[in-house]
Amino acid sequence: LCKGFHTLLMVIFFFFFNKFYAPWCGHCKKLEPIWNEVGLEMKSIGSPVKVGKMDATSYSSIASEFGVRGYPTIKLLKGDLAYNYRGPRTKDDIIEFAHRVSGALIRPLPSQQMFEHVQKRHHVFFVYIGGESPLKEKYIDAASELIVYTYFFSASEEVVPEYVKLKEMPAVLVFKDDTYFVYDEYEDGDLSSWINRERFQSYLTMDGFLLYELGDTGKLVAIAVIDEKNTSFLASNVIQFMALDRLDMDLQFGHMDGNDYINTLLMDDLTIPTVVVLNTSNQQYFLLDRQIKNAEDMVQFINNILDGTVEAQGGDSILQRLKRIVFDAKSTIVSIFKSSPLMGCFLFGLPLGVISIMCYGIYTADTDGGYIEERYEVSKSEIESQEQIEESKEQQGPSSGGSLVPTVQEPKDVLEKKKD
Repeated sequence: LCKGFHTLLMVIFFFFFNKFYAPWCGHCKKLEPIWNEVGLEMKSIGSPVKVGKMDATSYSSIASEFGVRGYPTIKLLKGDLAYNYRGPRTKDDIIEFAHRVSGALIRPLPSQQMFEHVQKRHHVFFVYIGGESPLKEKYIDAASELIVYTYFFSASEEVVPEYVKLKEMPAVLVFKDDTYFVYDEYEDGDLSSWINRERFQSYLTMDGFLLYELGDTGKLVAIAVIDEKNTSFLASNVIQFMALDRLDMDLQFGHMDGNDYINTLLMDDLTIPTVVVLNTSNQQYFLLDRQIKNAEDMVQFINNILDGTVEAQGGDSILQRLKRIVFDAKSTIVSIFKSSPLMGCFLFGLPLGVISIMCYGIYTADTDGGYIEERYEVSKSEIESQEQIEESKEQQGPSSGGSLVPTVQEPKDVLEKKKD
């Protein structure tokens, strides 16, 4: 049934842009008006991409067939392929993704005018220059995997601007930051990995989506945490200068407005302005112990990180994971009480009250154990008293000239214990 539904979609629509949602999902409700705007604009411009949505809870088998694991999930179906969208939840970003993925995998650049148009329109794009070769096959494979993130073009050597100098052909280039960089198989390794690292501008305005994507690159990420309303931009200016200078380091630079997100990420309270360097491969981070005065201070700080002089904090150890669980639980409780105090009291006060009543009842409950133990102690004291009486009788027997002493009848329970 699921495969039949997929085939039916491909027969009706060659491009189908779908949102899988759940009626109870808050993020889905927040995305709903944006998704409606996406559908209206795609229709108004005559796009071949058809926009729709599906309740994944009502059609769970279909959602499972498409690998839906969370809500909302946005997928563009192109022929037999399904591309996931993981970018910012804005109308422009979603539409730009749809145009990029629904187009040709590798777009030709037939003239210098077209090349200049692409340069003005895209901050980062990749170009293959040359004829048929094993490198082109690798380029096609990389494009099919990474088309969800960036654009791929092909051109002849005559189309490329005159300032581009190539030592050999064929070649793969990335154009960004008003310059270009050439792929070197011996120095840069796998082509797909190189493209994945180079698909970002050298300096970015950071947010949660970007940091998530940078996690796949394994880069160190230097972030200036600043307040954009403040006129002091020294930290961001310094690392922006370093980014444009293209230091010989596998490092990503950027800035973040405010410390709310970074505080949650690091489980720490950072002062503004400051600089933090994140290791996206193992969740470690490094904090500067002084204010940055110039680029030399920043370079020294990064060199100290690379040679192990600066102590790493955080990480993905078991202790850090437990700390994260406690921090997330605490943050959730605090946010609930801040947004709705009455709801927080009901959610946490009622269970605590029930547990308290149960504990009190268990503690004050009477049991037969205490009575049995007390009775046993009394019986034992009676036995000891009776033994003392018998000993005194035996001692008095010979001196009393055989006088008879009345026998004291022992309690029944004492006789039974003695018999035992």
